[in-house]
Amino acid sequence: MRILIVEDDPNTASFVAKGLREAGHAVDHARDGREGLYLATGEPYDAIVLDRMLPGLDGLALLQALRAAGHATPVLLLSALGEVDDRVAGLKAGGDDYLAKPFAFSELAARLEALSRRPRGGASAQTQLRVGDLEMDLLARGVRRAGRGVDLQPREFRLLEYLMRHAGQVVTRTMLLEGVWDYHFDPQTNVIDVHISRLRAKVDRDFPRPLIHTVRGAGYMLSEHSP
Repeated sequence: MRILIVEDDPNTASFVAKGLREAGHAVDHARDGREGLYLATGEPYDAIVLDRMLPGLDGLALLQALRAAGHATPVLLLSALGEVDDRVAGLKAGGDDYLAKPFAFSELAARLEALSRRPRGGASAQTQLRVGDLEMDLLARGVRRAGRGVDLQPREFRLLEYLMRHAGQVVTRTMLLEGVWDYHFDPQTNVIDVHISRLRAKVDRDFPRPLIHTVRGAGYMLSEHSP
Protein backbone atom coordinates (compact mmCIF):
# COMPACT_ATOMS: atom_id res chain seq x y z
CA MET A 1 0.00 0.00 0.00
CA ARG A 2 0.95 3.64 -0.41
CA ILE A 3 0.27 5.40 2.88
CA LEU A 4 0.32 9.06 3.90
CA ILE A 5 1.23 9.93 7.50
CA VAL A 6 0.12 13.38 8.66
CA GLU A 7 1.84 13.84 12.03
CA ASP A 8 3.72 16.80 13.52
CA ASP A 9 5.50 14.82 16.24
CA PRO A 10 8.78 13.64 14.65
CA ASN A 11 9.21 10.66 16.99
CA THR A 12 5.74 9.28 16.32
CA ALA A 13 6.03 9.89 12.58
CA SER A 14 9.45 8.19 12.42
CA PHE A 15 8.23 5.21 14.47
CA VAL A 16 5.16 4.65 12.28
CA ALA A 17 6.95 5.27 8.98
CA LYS A 18 9.79 2.89 9.84
CA GLY A 19 7.40 0.08 10.74
CA LEU A 20 5.28 0.53 7.63
CA ARG A 21 8.31 0.63 5.33
CA GLU A 22 9.71 -2.52 6.90
CA ALA A 23 6.35 -4.15 6.14
CA GLY A 24 6.85 -3.28 2.46
CA HIS A 25 4.64 -0.20 2.18
CA ALA A 26 5.51 3.11 0.51
CA VAL A 27 5.16 6.04 2.93
CA ASP A 28 4.90 9.82 2.55
CA HIS A 29 5.01 12.16 5.55
CA ALA A 30 3.39 15.56 6.01
CA ARG A 31 4.40 17.61 9.06
CA ASP A 32 1.34 19.86 9.33
CA GLY A 33 -2.28 19.97 8.28
CA ARG A 34 -1.89 22.17 5.22
CA GLU A 35 0.86 20.01 3.75
CA GLY A 36 -1.22 16.94 4.59
CA LEU A 37 -4.28 18.27 2.74
CA TYR A 38 -2.14 19.22 -0.25
CA LEU A 39 -0.69 15.70 -0.52
CA ALA A 40 -3.94 13.90 0.30
CA THR A 41 -5.85 15.69 -2.47
CA GLY A 42 -3.07 15.60 -5.04
CA GLU A 43 -1.66 12.07 -4.75
CA PRO A 44 -3.29 8.60 -4.82
CA TYR A 45 -3.04 6.89 -1.42
CA ASP A 46 -4.41 3.58 -0.19
CA ALA A 47 -4.75 4.88 3.38
CA ILE A 48 -3.99 7.95 5.52
CA VAL A 49 -2.79 7.97 9.12
CA LEU A 50 -3.92 11.33 10.46
CA ASP A 51 -3.02 12.99 13.74
CA ARG A 52 -5.92 14.98 15.15
CA MET A 53 -3.99 17.87 16.68
CA LEU A 54 -1.90 19.51 13.95
CA PRO A 55 -0.41 22.95 13.32
CA GLY A 56 -1.71 24.98 10.39
CA LEU A 57 -4.90 22.97 9.96
CA ASP A 58 -6.20 20.56 12.58
CA GLY A 59 -6.92 16.95 11.72
CA LEU A 60 -10.71 17.18 11.80
CA ALA A 61 -10.73 20.23 9.52
CA LEU A 62 -8.37 18.44 7.13
CA LEU A 63 -10.59 15.38 7.15
CA GLN A 64 -13.75 17.38 6.49
CA ALA A 65 -12.07 19.21 3.60
CA LEU A 66 -10.88 15.90 2.16
CA ARG A 67 -14.36 14.37 2.26
CA ALA A 68 -15.96 17.57 0.90
CA ALA A 69 -13.62 17.31 -2.09
CA GLY A 70 -14.94 13.81 -2.77
CA HIS A 71 -11.92 11.80 -1.64
CA ALA A 72 -12.85 8.42 -0.10
CA THR A 73 -9.35 7.33 0.95
CA PRO A 74 -9.58 5.37 4.24
CA VAL A 75 -8.41 7.50 7.17
CA LEU A 76 -7.14 6.22 10.51
CA LEU A 77 -7.17 9.00 13.10
CA LEU A 78 -4.47 9.09 15.77
CA SER A 79 -4.95 11.21 18.87
CA ALA A 80 -4.08 11.62 22.51
CA LEU A 81 -7.77 12.53 22.88
CA GLY A 82 -9.25 9.13 23.53
CA GLU A 83 -12.57 9.80 25.22
CA VAL A 84 -15.81 8.54 23.67
CA ASP A 85 -16.87 12.02 22.57
CA ASP A 86 -13.49 12.55 20.88
CA ARG A 87 -13.77 9.28 18.96
CA VAL A 88 -17.35 10.04 17.93
CA ALA A 89 -16.31 13.50 16.67
CA GLY A 90 -13.53 11.95 14.61
CA LEU A 91 -15.78 9.35 13.04
CA LYS A 92 -18.52 11.88 12.31
CA ALA A 93 -15.99 14.12 10.58
CA GLY A 94 -15.35 11.32 8.09
CA GLY A 95 -12.78 9.12 9.79
CA ASP A 96 -12.87 5.38 9.17
CA ASP A 97 -11.14 4.35 12.40
CA TYR A 98 -9.74 5.97 15.54
CA LEU A 99 -6.70 4.91 17.55
CA ALA A 100 -5.77 6.60 20.82
CA LYS A 101 -2.16 7.36 21.75
CA PRO A 102 -0.10 5.65 23.01
CA PHE A 103 -0.63 2.68 20.72
CA ALA A 104 1.10 -0.52 19.65
CA PHE A 105 2.38 -0.53 16.08
CA SER A 106 1.00 -4.04 15.54
CA GLU A 107 -2.51 -2.74 16.25
CA LEU A 108 -2.06 0.22 13.90
CA ALA A 109 -0.82 -2.08 11.13
CA ALA A 110 -3.73 -4.48 11.65
CA ARG A 111 -6.25 -1.63 11.54
CA LEU A 112 -4.76 -0.33 8.29
CA GLU A 113 -4.97 -3.81 6.76
CA ALA A 114 -8.63 -3.99 7.84
CA LEU A 115 -9.34 -0.58 6.29
CA SER A 116 -7.78 -1.66 3.02
CA ARG A 117 -10.29 -4.52 2.82
CA ARG A 118 -13.35 -2.32 3.20
CA PRO A 119 -15.44 -1.49 0.12
CA ARG A 120 -15.09 2.11 -1.08
CA GLY A 121 -17.82 4.21 -2.60
CA GLY A 122 -20.33 1.37 -2.62
CA ALA A 123 -18.16 -0.87 -4.79
CA SER A 124 -16.20 -3.91 -3.77
CA ALA A 125 -12.61 -3.16 -2.87
CA GLN A 126 -10.22 -4.67 -5.38
CA THR A 127 -8.46 -7.60 -3.75
CA GLN A 128 -7.35 -9.51 -6.86
CA LEU A 129 -5.11 -8.33 -9.69
CA ARG A 130 -4.72 -10.28 -12.92
CA VAL A 131 -2.62 -9.85 -16.05
CA GLY A 132 -2.85 -12.82 -18.41
CA ASP A 133 -2.07 -15.96 -16.38
CA LEU A 134 -0.48 -13.92 -13.56
CA GLU A 135 -2.66 -13.47 -10.48
CA MET A 136 -2.08 -11.51 -7.26
CA ASP A 137 -4.17 -11.88 -4.10
CA LEU A 138 -3.74 -8.66 -2.12
CA LEU A 139 -5.35 -10.05 1.03
CA ALA A 140 -3.46 -13.34 1.18
CA ARG A 141 -0.31 -11.60 -0.15
CA GLY A 142 0.05 -14.42 -2.66
CA VAL A 143 1.08 -14.57 -6.34
CA ARG A 144 0.46 -17.36 -8.85
CA ARG A 145 1.31 -17.75 -12.51
CA ALA A 146 -0.46 -20.40 -14.54
CA GLY A 147 -1.59 -21.85 -11.23
CA ARG A 148 1.93 -22.13 -9.81
CA GLY A 149 2.87 -20.23 -6.68
CA VAL A 150 5.49 -17.46 -6.97
CA ASP A 151 7.43 -16.74 -3.77
CA LEU A 152 8.22 -13.02 -3.48
CA GLN A 153 9.96 -10.88 -0.88
CA PRO A 154 7.94 -7.88 0.43
CA ARG A 155 9.67 -5.34 -1.85
CA GLU A 156 9.32 -7.64 -4.86
CA PHE A 157 5.62 -8.03 -4.07
CA ARG A 158 5.20 -4.25 -3.89
CA LEU A 159 7.06 -3.80 -7.17
CA LEU A 160 4.93 -6.40 -8.93
CA GLU A 161 1.76 -4.90 -7.45
CA TYR A 162 2.74 -1.49 -8.82
CA LEU A 163 3.45 -2.93 -12.28
CA MET A 164 0.16 -4.86 -12.27
CA ARG A 165 -1.84 -1.80 -11.24
CA HIS A 166 -0.28 -0.02 -14.23
CA ALA A 167 -0.50 -2.97 -16.63
CA GLY A 168 -0.16 -1.95 -20.25
CA GLN A 169 1.40 1.39 -19.28
CA VAL A 170 5.03 2.44 -19.33
CA VAL A 171 6.22 3.10 -15.77
CA THR A 172 9.28 5.28 -15.48
CA ARG A 173 12.20 5.03 -13.09
CA THR A 174 10.86 8.06 -11.21
CA MET A 175 7.42 6.46 -10.83
CA LEU A 176 8.97 3.30 -9.40
CA LEU A 177 11.27 5.17 -7.04
CA GLU A 178 8.36 7.19 -5.64
CA GLY A 179 5.68 4.51 -5.69
CA VAL A 180 7.70 1.51 -4.49
CA TRP A 181 10.80 2.87 -2.70
CA ASP A 182 9.32 6.14 -1.44
CA TYR A 183 12.28 8.09 -2.88
CA HIS A 184 11.52 11.59 -4.14
CA PHE A 185 14.96 11.87 -5.71
CA ASP A 186 17.11 9.57 -7.80
CA PRO A 187 19.73 7.99 -5.48
CA GLN A 188 21.75 6.97 -8.57
CA THR A 189 21.83 3.29 -7.64
CA ASN A 190 20.88 0.18 -9.57
CA VAL A 191 18.24 -0.83 -7.01
CA ILE A 192 15.47 -0.87 -9.64
CA ASP A 193 17.52 -2.93 -12.11
CA VAL A 194 18.38 -5.47 -9.41
CA HIS A 195 14.78 -5.92 -8.28
CA ILE A 196 13.41 -6.08 -11.84
CA SER A 197 15.99 -8.78 -12.60
CA ARG A 198 14.94 -10.78 -9.51
CA LEU A 199 11.29 -10.35 -10.37
CA ARG A 200 11.83 -11.55 -13.93
CA ALA A 201 13.65 -14.63 -12.63
CA LYS A 202 10.60 -15.54 -10.57
CA VAL A 203 7.75 -14.41 -12.81
CA ASP A 204 9.06 -14.98 -16.36
CA ARG A 205 12.00 -17.37 -16.43
CA ASP A 206 10.11 -20.68 -16.52
CA PHE A 207 7.35 -19.52 -18.85
CA PRO A 208 7.32 -19.28 -22.64
CA ARG A 209 5.95 -15.73 -22.79
CA PRO A 210 7.51 -12.89 -20.74
CA LEU A 211 5.24 -10.37 -19.06
CA ILE A 212 7.83 -7.84 -17.83
CA HIS A 213 9.21 -5.76 -20.69
CA THR A 214 11.92 -3.10 -20.85
CA VAL A 215 10.88 -0.05 -22.87
CA ARG A 216 14.20 1.35 -24.01
CA GLY A 217 14.79 4.89 -22.87
CA ALA A 218 11.48 5.05 -21.01
CA GLY A 219 11.07 2.41 -18.30
CA TYR A 220 9.20 -0.87 -17.88
CA MET A 221 5.84 -2.32 -18.78
CA LEU A 222 3.89 -5.36 -17.56
CA SER A 223 1.86 -6.70 -20.44
CA GLU A 224 0.84 -9.90 -22.20
CA HIS A 225 2.09 -8.32 -25.42
CA SER A 226 5.47 -6.84 -26.29
CA PRO A 227 5.40 -3.01 -26.40
